[in-house]
Amino acid sequence: TMNPSKVTRARLSHLTDLPNVGSAVADDLRLLGIEHPAQLIGLCPYALYERLNQITGLRHDPCMLDTFISITRFMNGEPAQPWWHYTAERKTRLNTEKLS
Repeated sequence: TMNPSKVTRARLSHLTDLPNVGSAVADDLRLLGIEHPAQLIGLCPYALYERLNQITGLRHDPCMLDTFISITRFMNGEPAQPWWHYTAERKTRLNTEKLS
């Protein structure tokens, strides 16, 4: 898994060049039809997570959603962050959606 502090935006040729992405997450991204980091630009991490759950027939651990948030934000220009940086935000958003 690529440590966020070692990610170089200029060298993003493989999915595993992304922060927090190792071979297992790269495989999940390929299931979603994503072969290159640039394909993540403008995508919704929540929609990616739901689609992954639908395709695999599994409810993936929410930390996968945190990872999807980290890589979509990174590809949209934000600094690389560890996936757990987004856990509180994800919990707040999902709890808010359940209430509405």
